[in-house]
Amino acid sequence: MKIDIYDCVSPLDFRYYGQDEALRLLLAPYVSERGRIAAELKVEVALARVLSRRGMCTQAVADEIEAAAELVTAEEVAAEEDRIHHNTRAMVNTLQAKVSDAARPFVHFTTTSFDVVDTARAWLFRRASHDVIVPELLKLEHVLMDLALREKDTLQIGRTHGQHAVPITFGFALAQYVSRLGDRILAIRTAADSLVGKISGAVGAYNASSLFFDDPEAFEAEILAELSLSPAIASTQIAPPEPMTDLLHALTSTFSVMANLADDMRNLQRTEIAEVGEKFEANQVGSSTMPHKRNPWNFENVKSFWKAFAPRMTAVYMDQISEHQRDLTNSASARFYVETLVALVSTTRRLAGIMSKLVTDPERMRSNLAMTSGLIAAEPAYILLAALGHPDAHERLRELTLEAQASGQPLGDLLFAASDLKPYLDRLTDGQRLVLRDPEQYTGIASRKTEHVCELWRARLSF
Repeated sequence: MKIDIYDCVSPLDFRYYGQDEALRLLLAPYVSERGRIAAELKVEVALARVLSRRGMCTQAVADEIEAAAELVTAEEVAAEEDRIHHNTRAMVNTLQAKVSDAARPFVHFTTTSFDVVDTARAWLFRRASHDVIVPELLKLEHVLMDLALREKDTLQIGRTHGQHAVPITFGFALAQYVSRLGDRILAIRTAADSLVGKISGAVGAYNASSLFFDDPEAFEAEILAELSLSPAIASTQIAPPEPMTDLLHALTSTFSVMANLADDMRNLQRTEIAEVGEKFEANQVGSSTMPHKRNPWNFENVKSFWKAFAPRMTAVYMDQISEHQRDLTNSASARFYVETLVALVSTTRRLAGIMSKLVTDPERMRSNLAMTSGLIAAEPAYILLAALGHPDAHERLRELTLEAQASGQPLGDLLFAASDLKPYLDRLTDGQRLVLRDPEQYTGIASRKTEHVCELWRARLSF
């Protein structure tokens, strides 16, 4: 019976992944049940190829197993699992049913279930990382770089603790995310390349393969090389879980970077700030009751996805623990790992789309910066006075900021009118004086730093 997506339980199916045909086509080979079974069959084929090279079976047998693997369907394996209640043996039985009696003994020969399961999962996640996840993240990185460079000179007030700090540029604010995302992309690449497989048997001691080969570790490495994987240095019935944990951590921390960016953009859209905005479609509705609303719903969705998936890392860490040579306490929880891939790619695409159409309001940014009547000059004023020998510059500027706030006068006016500070201020250079009179000039190297950050990550990521 075909299941309608609206009968599904997971929102990934009926709202996000299931509704996006392009996303399904992109991810299905790596995250679907068909993809999982296909990957496990690839391990069986790799085994047969090496068995033939080592003279355990003929090349014809290996070819027969490879051809038969192409014919195995997920439906057949599911039906066999319903009968025998063992998923890996169900795949093996289905494959064996499609080959001759001469080939049948060499399907799954000397291996245990998790030689196949863990190796196939490592192959899938490595391929998904390099073929889908990293390319999608690079698209987002490219969007952020372009936007950061476009806005590298757009004046904006920096904010710490939700309060006005000192001026930056909007491009500089985005450059932080260019750097953080770039770092996570490299982390994903590294973690994906560190995934390992195993063909070491029931407890990892090569008991079965050592019956036939004097070099069972070389036999293992030869099979895994067919899949572009390396063997674990030591394994039990399962591959060591840390490499997969490291990859899922890299994916989850990437999610955190995107959620932080989305949260910043969401807050900059507040009515009271209104410095940026999502592009609003002509027929889009912001509220069911308030027609004037233009909610930052895409950015909120990114953060909401992160809230749903970040806690899943707890289960991944718990899956590192398996009693003795193996238990089954990860058998259900590990099946959900693929959902993190789906959520991350879906979110990356959404964020890239909205950031590529982000609307900025430079005049509003300048107006917000001016709200504090020059109070942001307090930092350069105190530092300059201290450098000129004032014994308590910080406290004196604190007093002046309180006076400016109480009187409504610009801090610069009060600063240059203070007779006790005149001996110090007279020694300022023209450039220093300009910064105190016009703190919009006090942006450090924000623009140049933005360019440098983007250039650096273009080189590191081989754009």
